[in-house]
Formats: sequence, C-alpha cells, structure tokens
Amino acid sequence: MTDRRTQVAIIGAGPAGLLLSHLLAAEGVESVVVETRSEEYVAARIRAGILEQSTVDLLRSAGLGERLTREGDQHRGIYLQWPSERHHVDFVSLTGRSVWVYGQTEVQKDLVAARRSAGQEIHYEISETALHDLTGDLPSVSFIDSAGAPQRIVADVVVGCDGSFGPSRNAVPAAVRSTWEKAYPYSWLGILADVAPSTDELIYAWHPDGFAMHSMRSSTVSRLYLQVPNDTAVDDWSDDRIWESLATRLGHGQAGWQLTPGPVIEKSVLPMRSFVQTPMRHGRLFLAGDAAHIVPPTGAKGLNLAVADVALLAPALVGLLRKHDARLADEYSDTALRRVWRCTHFSWWMTTMLHPSGDPFEEQLQLSQLRWLTSSEAGATGMAENYAGLPIGF
Repeated sequence: MTDRRTQVAIIGAGPAGLLLSHLLAAEGVESVVVETRSEEYVAARIRAGILEQSTVDLLRSAGLGERLTREGDQHRGIYLQWPSERHHVDFVSLTGRSVWVYGQTEVQKDLVAARRSAGQEIHYEISETALHDLTGDLPSVSFIDSAGAPQRIVADVVVGCDGSFGPSRNAVPAAVRSTWEKAYPYSWLGILADVAPSTDELIYAWHPDGFAMHSMRSSTVSRLYLQVPNDTAVDDWSDDRIWESLATRLGHGQAGWQLTPGPVIEKSVLPMRSFVQTPMRHGRLFLAGDAAHIVPPTGAKGLNLAVADVALLAPALVGLLRKHDARLADEYSDTALRRVWRCTHFSWWMTTMLHPSGDPFEEQLQLSQLRWLTSSEAGATGMAENYAGLPIGF
C-alpha cells in the first residue's frame, strides 16, 4: 500500500469538495481529493440550478465568478400561483438580495477548471474507501485507485463531502450520532427540455392535480417538474402527457400566458425527503453538504447549504492547521447546524405549502397561506429572506 501525506483529505469531488480544496489552497493548506465516480459522471450530474446571493458572493470573492457573472441569469424573485391567480414575489424590493440561475453543472465546470489549473491532486474512480483513526492525531483514508492499486492518505483532518451514500456519514459511530428524517408522500417527475423558458422567472404552481414548477437552466433550456406519486415509473409518462399536465397545472392560456413545449432531453423521478445528521464533526472528521443533510428541492437549498457549510469549514480548518487555533473548528458543527435547521424548516414549509395532499381541509390551509404570502409584505419578506439566502454564519 502506498501512503500519501497531506493536511486535509477530502472525500468527494462534487461542488462542496472542490470548493473546499479551492478555499483551503488560497490560504496555503494542502489537500487531496478522492472520488468514487468518474470525472465525467460528476460533471454531468443535473442537480441544483438556483444560487443564493450568499453563494454568488462567495464564488466571486474566491475568484470563481467570472463565467457566472457573464453567463448566469440574475432573477429578482419568483412567481407563486394557484388556479386563476399568479403573483410575483420581488426579493430585491423586499430584502435587497437576488438569486441567480446557474446550474450545478456550470459551478462544477468552474471548480474543475480552477483546481486543474492549480494542479490539485484528485483521484477519480476509486473503490473500497474506508476511514481510519478519526479520533487520533493522524486520521487516514484508504482506497483502491483506478489502476487497482491500494492507497492510503494520511492527513491531519478528513472531510466527508461524499453525499448520502458515501462512507463518511456512517463513519460517525452510532453511539455518537443522531438522525432526523422525513419521507414525503410524493415525488417530482422532472424534465429537461430543449426549448426556451416560457417565463422570465421561476413559477411555483399549486393545483388540485398536483404541484408544478417551471424553472430553467439557460436561455434555451427549460427545467420543469410535476408532483407525482412515489411509485411513479418514468415510462408511464409520455412526453405528450407531461406537456399536457404541465399546461394544465401552470395555467396555459390564463391571462394570455402560453407554455411552449419542446423536445424532452432528460426525464427522471426524484423522491422527496428531509434528513439531518448530527454532529457534523467527530474527532478529526468533518461533514459537509449532503453527507450531513438532505432537503427537498422546493426551497432551492441543497447546493447553497453545502456551500454555506464549506464557507464555515474552510476558515475553521485554516485556523486549526495553520494558526493552531481550534476555536472555529470546535464551533463548526453547532454553527453550521443553526443554518441547516433553518433551511430544513424552510424547505419543508415550501414543500408542504405547495403540494396538495388530497385532504380538502389541508388544501384550504395551503391556499390560505399562499394568499397571505402574496398580500402581506411581512409574510413575503420572510419568504424572500429565506429563499434569497441568509448571510453565511447565520
């Protein structure tokens, strides 16, 4: 087995892992990144598409905002809709903060380019990843590399950015960790369509047939979603059926608005769940992003929450490893979890408000909530503050 010594071993080469390596390198902290999937697979994952103001500010300050500024689409707010009604919630007017449409695939491209330019060591397509000695002074990560050779990275700190199915989450002993989870009784059928968006900003639509959402990935590619039962098979939904349901739920023809269909280039079913694991630190292991928490996508929080974790973790590790100051590292889990639970609540609230349950009483409560949000400046401001993003460190 070949040993490699570094300061920080990062498991996961998605946005959280690569952003952490980038921020650490800027402060003179060395890291090695390992990833189970191929570089091409990670780059192609279609996930989040909305960046909070805090995320945009951090990417720019880290020298990663040039293409985002040039190609991203800044949005002032969103539309909330129910039958015969559509209302714009203007985040900028309410809070002075906006959001940006810039897909996770684009963020990943920017991070890969920056880390490649800097000569970052990244091992893709590894297997049999295991974490060792996490409560000692020199934890390590062992794995089999893409050539079949056993490797071990010995580090001062290990960071798990490896999502729901990586080994980091379960490396926190069962006697130490606590988990909270909620599975929702519906899923999203999501499509990417090779057609220009039919809206200038996202539409969140409550409808008796089920929730629908019109989002976008660029000026030529639309991203749309339909609420469907959890046991839905993609093959049961033809392209025509999808567009017909979207037209109904999004209000095609109402007040002259038109939904323009186009070729469907990707189709998938996304289960909805909330998950939080605590603590986000165990010994010399730190968790960030989906390794510690999952939120339903309704509130556009997943990627942004991972970035917020990393924004807290990077200075904490710099303090620990370069300044011999453990204060921020010791506070990391508690500080990060305050934002995690706030965003978990907001995502749950958005989800339960917008997805009809079939219970007539609950549905009237949902409509009442939507009417209040779109008629109360106080209500709209609270939503805008959470959606556009709380300051890092909240």
